Amino acid sequence: MELGISTFVELTPDQQTNKTISPHQRMSDLMEEVVLADQAGLECFAIGEHHRPDFIASAPAVILGAAAVKTKNIKLSSAVTVLSSDDPVRVFQDFATVDLLSSGRAEIMAGRGSFIESFPLFGYDLEDYDTLFAEKLKLLLKINDSEMVSWKGVHRAPINNLGVYPRPYQQKLPVWIAVGGTPASIVRSATLGLPLALAIIGGRPDQFVPLVELYRRTSQKAGHGELPLAIHSHGYVAETSQQAADEFYPSYSYVMSKLGRERGWPPMSREQYEAARSPHGALLTGSPQQVIDKILYEHSLFKNSRFLLHISVGTMPHDKVMRSIELFATKVAPEVRKAVGN
Repeated sequence: MELGISTFVELTPDQQTNKTISPHQRMSDLMEEVVLADQAGLECFAIGEHHRPDFIASAPAVILGAAAVKTKNIKLSSAVTVLSSDDPVRVFQDFATVDLLSSGRAEIMAGRGSFIESFPLFGYDLEDYDTLFAEKLKLLLKINDSEMVSWKGVHRAPINNLGVYPRPYQQKLPVWIAVGGTPASIVRSATLGLPLALAIIGGRPDQFVPLVELYRRTSQKAGHGELPLAIHSHGYVAETSQQAADEFYPSYSYVMSKLGRERGWPPMSREQYEAARSPHGALLTGSPQQVIDKILYEHSLFKNSRFLLHISVGTMPHDKVMRSIELFATKVAPEVRKAVGN
């Protein structure tokens, strides 16, 4: 199983000091996090696209390009690229460039986006939410398959036998579909033969088993066989369970409660948080052994080929994030690989 880290490059007040670091400092810290993940032997580092003040990764490909020249082995992915409000030609060119800089380590995780800020920002109608994604995904895959492109759609100007450059270092860029649990999106990914990244950030992991079964059943029916599957979850690793719980809760509850106010959810309580940390909950926050156990529990449910831990949900002190990555890479990852046979 591949193991990696994901982040939205948050920029929120530190809940201990009520101070917010500068965007420049946050980017500098991020580069250290990517380098550590690479040097410690993790397989993937993924950065999500957002267009709001609490996250500063509005241009993941630019960040990944910087990370490419600082790292040697780790795969560099978006998580996600909001393809519905982007141009597939530019997405391909950006990630092909990252691929060249990294000698073939770039990936794209494409998604419809759970946040809507990019749609009015780039002049798109939210009523076209799904049709935009479907059309642009088809164009992205066509560009990935062929240097010369002829294409006509509804939401973008046609392309008449034009070349798209540069081409990536790899023969093709790996393109994953990232979903939060929408069956139609899962069916689309399986029908197209694309790897699936499933975000489990609430509820219980076992509730997602029918969706994974749907993905694999649809893939088999479409003739694609067994496709890669990634599980993505929030979490944090510290030396002890109590330390992890206490250090992660302030920033996590701040962000989840803030999003709750925007979306009509109740504030995050400590009781809800502890329930999510329980053995069958969605949150992987605890000692190395607790996180090992939770990853292996999820693997027993899904037989996933990749796991991404979203360590920082809201701003945490950089040294604590670095220590969590170190523990994940040196204590958790080896035991998980040993248990699943790779």
